[in-house]
Amino acid sequence: MTTSRGDRLLLVVARLNRWASRHAQLPAPAAQLRLLSLINDLGPSRIGDLATADNSSQPTMTTQVKRLEGLGLVNRSQDARDGRATLVTMTPAGRETLTKAREARAEVVVPLLDGMSEEELATLDAALEILEGRLAKQRAGTQP
Repeated sequence: MTTSRGDRLLLVVARLNRWASRHAQLPAPAAQLRLLSLINDLGPSRIGDLATADNSSQPTMTTQVKRLEGLGLVNRSQDARDGRATLVTMTPAGRETLTKAREARAEVVVPLLDGMSEEELATLDAALEILEGRLAKQRAGTQP
């Protein structure tokens, strides 16, 4: 069975992500960090939009948001465009928690990079720049 480049990329990224999460000293459970990251990426969002983006149900997302709100990591406020709806935003404490988690995960990846040659590091840097640029174009809607 032939594995496509896309499959390999997703597999390696997923494995690296899981490995880093398992070995890092995280400040919150992975599900909470995933939701904080999603809110960080999307900005102020309705619960239904978060549920759709997370491939979860609205009741599940409501429970998760309430949990984060109880911890002071997110706020819910009225949507100025639609008074019937609420928007979920990250608090400064939520941003700090997400930053600490990202730093902890990055720390455990450092030893993987330490043994790389300058050429390998340059190749990795180039690949990261390409992928970041492609994702930025996707978000801006300028690339199919």
